[in-house]
Amino acid sequence: MGRYTGLFAFGLFLAAAAVYGLLPADAPMDRPSPTDTSQATPGPMARAPSPTAKPADPPRGKGFDFYVLALSWSPTFCESEAAARNQDQCGDGKSFGWIVHGLWPQNEKGWPENCATPEGGRVPHAIGRDLLDIMPSMGLIGHQWRKHGSCSGLGKRDYFNLVRQASDKIQIPPEYLEPDTLLRVSPAAIEQSFIRANPGLARSGIAVTCEREKIDEIRICLDTGLGFRACPEVDSRSCRRTEIAIPPAR
Repeated sequence: MGRYTGLFAFGLFLAAAAVYGLLPADAPMDRPSPTDTSQATPGPMARAPSPTAKPADPPRGKGFDFYVLALSWSPTFCESEAAARNQDQCGDGKSFGWIVHGLWPQNEKGWPENCATPEGGRVPHAIGRDLLDIMPSMGLIGHQWRKHGSCSGLGKRDYFNLVRQASDKIQIPPEYLEPDTLLRVSPAAIEQSFIRANPGLARSGIAVTCEREKIDEIRICLDTGLGFRACPEVDSRSCRRTEIAIPPAR
């Protein structure tokens, strides 16, 4: 009887094994495949910008007609007597080229300045420090806010964000970016180079100013949305010399 019991048990084992073999295997853990991104959480660099995304609109000022962006050639200033009072811009080891002198609210005739504002006159370092690469001293930043930014209808942070956007908009022609030798050229030729480098900019919207026989500033007129626009009064103040000097970058 024991022999039959053993055979019966062995038969049951074989039957169970056959049934188990017909069962489906365990499903794998649910995880995204290498080409499945539906469940992935991309990092900051993994997300491509939307083809329809637009840059943020600049904050809109009010109470004036347009802006003048004044770009100053630092080597000219640093050869002047005033340089000794601005070591942040002209001290040892400093080597600035084009800097933002200011973004000035302007009217078709004349301009507002030193306006009353609930923002007060002092620019916190927390705001100014982000501009020191284009406006190299807190003294300049504070002065520009009090005289010009206060008339923009904007708060300090929005105004200086706009200064940055305006500066970033302008392309400096390569020949005037960092000249390492003294250049002598006509104001009209400088204007034409800036016009070629900045599509949409016209001769009636730019002025080259001079400090005696040297270049002083490039002044470019922008509407309140930072588009190029004409400005006859500003253009009329362009340097009238036939040739001016551009000192080399330090």
